[in-house]
Amino acid sequence: MTNTVTDVRAEAPARGRDMRWWGLVVISLAQLMVWLDATIVAVALPSAQKAVGLTDVSRQWTVTAYALTFGGLLLLGGRLGDVLGRKRSLMIGITGFALASVVGGAATTPAMLIGARAAQGVFAALIAPNTLSLISATFTDAAERAKAFGVFTAISMSGGATGLILGGALTDYVDWRWCFYINIVFAVVVVVGGYLALPDPPRQSGTRLDVPGAVLATGGMLALIYGLGEGGARGWTSPVILASLAAAVVLLGSFLVAQHRSAQPLLPLRVLANRNSGGAFLAMAVSAFCMLGMFLGMTYQLQSVMGYSPLKAGLAFLAYIVTAAGYSTKVASKLLLRVRPGVMIAAGLGISALGLLYLTQLTPSSSYLTGVFPALFLFGLGVGNVAVPVFQTAMSATEARDAGIVSAVVSTSQQLGGSIGTALLNTISTSAAATYLAAHVGRTGATQAAGVHGLAVACACGAVVALAGAVAAGTLITVGPKK
Repeated sequence: MTNTVTDVRAEAPARGRDMRWWGLVVISLAQLMVWLDATIVAVALPSAQKAVGLTDVSRQWTVTAYALTFGGLLLLGGRLGDVLGRKRSLMIGITGFALASVVGGAATTPAMLIGARAAQGVFAALIAPNTLSLISATFTDAAERAKAFGVFTAISMSGGATGLILGGALTDYVDWRWCFYINIVFAVVVVVGGYLALPDPPRQSGTRLDVPGAVLATGGMLALIYGLGEGGARGWTSPVILASLAAAVVLLGSFLVAQHRSAQPLLPLRVLANRNSGGAFLAMAVSAFCMLGMFLGMTYQLQSVMGYSPLKAGLAFLAYIVTAAGYSTKVASKLLLRVRPGVMIAAGLGISALGLLYLTQLTPSSSYLTGVFPALFLFGLGVGNVAVPVFQTAMSATEARDAGIVSAVVSTSQQLGGSIGTALLNTISTSAAATYLAAHVGRTGATQAAGVHGLAVACACGAVVALAGAVAAGTLITVGPKK
């Protein structure tokens, strides 16, 4: 009888440990929903435009509406996780995201589709910040946490490329509406799995929502993301863009002043002042800047130059996905126990810079195997070497009461870095292409060659940013390896 009782007691912790890893699967799927949706709908846009009557102008708003609400509300979503509870906030976000997806899939008018995308962004802003903080609360052992962040990184960092593949397959072989409906399947798995496997960390006692700070932060982020996202299309000297960026500066400046004076700020300035967490935020922004630059270039090269279909172009990104997943889980999570995070991050950004420099050699006749695959492979290594230590450093360099907001700042850094990268590199690419075309008027194949030249110039600029980020991260992040 005694042995039986002892065996049962011994098995209970083991079952608890197993459930934690199932919980990680649930958390990673939730994060995948958020980042996958940033690209999966873009693939379906041509079909959706015809079905619901979108104009060329309103079509872009299916992407912009999601980016605006998602990026604008991330800080608020992170603090709501501290106030309401992280598990509860995640479940609310997943449920709302699924319902918005149903509306988007059933859309019959432009307003219905764009409104659904905006609603998806609102609930995504509640999901993303609470995934990282739940991992930190679930895995307290350094080795297990590093492994968990490796798995999380592999899934979340491949979300955009996975969206291209899944979106292409669903649009080509089923119907564009399933690019929305597929989220229902993910949501059911996450809600049921989350109820069974996720812990429910206690809420931070005495934490209240900073409403004035939330209003200023949300307004400032909305203005900033809109200005950056639309600058390339409208022109950087457009009165609308200039007013938007000016409003962002005023609102975000007022937000920082208000945070300094607030007794319970939405974003405690100690989070930004910590050199290790601050360095991690910067590194994430730079990595996203480079990654979006890579996606921009590869999409053009694969489809416009090499003639790939959307599905084939998405499958071409498997080289990046497999490399990032394998490296993050098998190598980076182990290196993190032995190597300083700052060194790992600097090396990862350096490898990403090499990938961008490799793309500067592309020509209209480049093949996938020699012209594209090596760059995707390098990016997989670079992202894996950056994201795992960034997540670990950011979440462990701050106080437990700030877990939700720190997670939100990591996601905000990623969103802003991606927005700036897309806007700036697209502008650089377009300008360089126009200059090249003007100098080669009448030459056969000049239009295609101009596009590839513009891509090369943009990638060279991206490489410079990556190298500068590597130096900054290596200097700022001084914390030692987690053992």
